[in-house]
Amino acid sequence: MNKANNFTTIKYSLCVSAVFFSILWFRSHLKLAVKQLSTLLSMKKIFAVLIVLGCIGTTIKAQISPPGLGDANNAFWGAFGIKQQLDSLGKKQALSYVAIGRKSSPDHHNLFSKQAIIVLNHEVYHSFAPHQQYSYALSYRRQPQYESTAPYDKEYTEQEFRIYGRYAYTFDLGKRWKLKNVIRQEFRKFFDADFHKAEEDFQLRTRIKSQLTYNLSPKNNQKLALSAEALFSISHLNDADSEWTPFGYREMRIAAYYILTIPNSPFTVDLGYMDDLIRGSRSIHHGGVHYLAADLIWNIPYRKRQ
Repeated sequence: MNKANNFTTIKYSLCVSAVFFSILWFRSHLKLAVKQLSTLLSMKKIFAVLIVLGCIGTTIKAQISPPGLGDANNAFWGAFGIKQQLDSLGKKQALSYVAIGRKSSPDHHNLFSKQAIIVLNHEVYHSFAPHQQYSYALSYRRQPQYESTAPYDKEYTEQEFRIYGRYAYTFDLGKRWKLKNVIRQEFRKFFDADFHKAEEDFQLRTRIKSQLTYNLSPKNNQKLALSAEALFSISHLNDADSEWTPFGYREMRIAAYYILTIPNSPFTVDLGYMDDLIRGSRSIHHGGVHYLAADLIWNIPYRKRQ
């Protein structure tokens, strides 16, 4: 990566706090390797790498990860969620959130330029055994699609209904480090703006994610998290021949988050950066789509019913 690209990325994506300079260092050292994974390695080799990554990762319970917003230079993701304890033992939780996404056009870096997505999501978690957790969720998404050539006007709107299940295993490494690896299976059904058939009928997608979390300080429960997630999918198309696309690797998402609890409040704030490396996209040639992300979580404790 040359210095010009570094300065451009810093200027338009990471200039929010000193935390993001460390994120840039992390991304610049991993970007080339990730790009090579998507273009050079076979499917078996990709899965082998993910298994290795599975030994060095974890997810954050309250963090709301950005979705893919398509090809762009930069993007913004913001979410507000309500997380509720469902039992007195803390083994069952529910997280509901509403979120929006904005993104730039391919020819500039204004990450708030175009509407990208609206999301409504509800997920229930169950820690059923030591270090093990499963969850299931229902989601609705409304996402404008834009033309691929200038002036990149809006072409149509796509609606999506999604259900997914997730299994996670956690490792505790001393007092400051946590490890959790997640496999997530999704079913995605698509419609146009009027609930008619879309070009893509439905999709089956598998996601494998690893994330490493470090407890920075007990004051305000401050944490730093780094993650890598690979996405594989197969789609059924709405055409005369009812064709299926080949199952394969689609994208890699690398992210870094700073998490803290607001003092004397039930709220948790997550500030993050994500680099979305989309296979075969225009953006992958200049380092992927660079996201600035923020979410606010309202934590509600368990209340016994009278």
